[in-house]
Amino acid sequence: MGDRNVKITTTLALGAAAIALASCAANAQDSRLTTPEGALMDSADDVAYAPGELTADQLSASNADINYSPGMNVFRRFPGELTEEMVNFYVNALALDSLSPIQLTQSQQMILTEAGSMQIKLSAGQPEGREYDLSGGYEGGTGIRLFVLSYPDEEVVKQRFEDAGFGAPEFTDRADGTRQALVKDPGGFDIVIRIVPGAQDNSDDGIGVGVGVSDLAESRAFYREFVGLEELPAVTDPVMGTTFYPYRHGETTIMLYEPVGDGVDNGSSGIQYVVSDAPLAAARGDHRNLEVQTPLNKLRGFDLITVWFSDPDGVTNYFAQVGPATPEITRQD
Repeated sequence: MGDRNVKITTTLALGAAAIALASCAANAQDSRLTTPEGALMDSADDVAYAPGELTADQLSASNADINYSPGMNVFRRFPGELTEEMVNFYVNALALDSLSPIQLTQSQQMILTEAGSMQIKLSAGQPEGREYDLSGGYEGGTGIRLFVLSYPDEEVVKQRFEDAGFGAPEFTDRADGTRQALVKDPGGFDIVIRIVPGAQDNSDDGIGVGVGVSDLAESRAFYREFVGLEELPAVTDPVMGTTFYPYRHGETTIMLYEPVGDGVDNGSSGIQYVVSDAPLAAARGDHRNLEVQTPLNKLRGFDLITVWFSDPDGVTNYFAQVGPATPEITRQD
């Protein structure tokens, strides 16, 4: 029952945060900070750590100590005209549990779907200033280019795809005794469907997120030493012909790999971490001179503080503190 309560609490909190974003975007017309989604936010300088408040050890530590959620959320951004098809694909074909959609701005809507305790957030609209090159699929270049979802029954998956108006996935045997299919969502994004005996339905065991990187050593260090994910042994997928370097937190695994192509996509998808101390994440990023997409910010009255960083290839890494702070780090006297 405890895990279920965590899932409900996280979902409600993030839903409230998304509503807050929509409200702010609808009512504000000035030059305040904006998220990559275009939602307007206020500066959070008053909650930032002051110079000297944190020790060198605190600043150089990873963010593992403040990442308290059961996994990570991921964004999937797509042209607005594909909204109906995308909802049909993720909710009906992939059978992800659906939550109420959020209107972020006049031109952008976010549809929330659950996979386990966390979410795949479908964002209708592609903001300017980002790259959206998914050509070549997961092998085509850098950026988030792949989700991996698991199910227990191949025939049920095939029937769902057919009922939703898509062709049934074609599965291939894997050496470990599981089965695997590669499909594309209506926006051209690759999805690996794995049939795993004993898996939960609706991909409730979590999500794999494939990230093509240009510098493997640099990206591995970012996700291990800054984000603070658990580094797992490298795995070669014989079906896909790719070696993945997994980094896990709870139900979600970031899988880094070296793509064949040189395309760039830093806009179609992003990663969200639910943390207890976003100002600490901001201070640690500043200490490392990381690229900031959106500086430390907040929505007054909504208990939401966030900071948005880029990984070495420009992929959004978004740290969100929702609700009263429960910091794991003590400020230096």
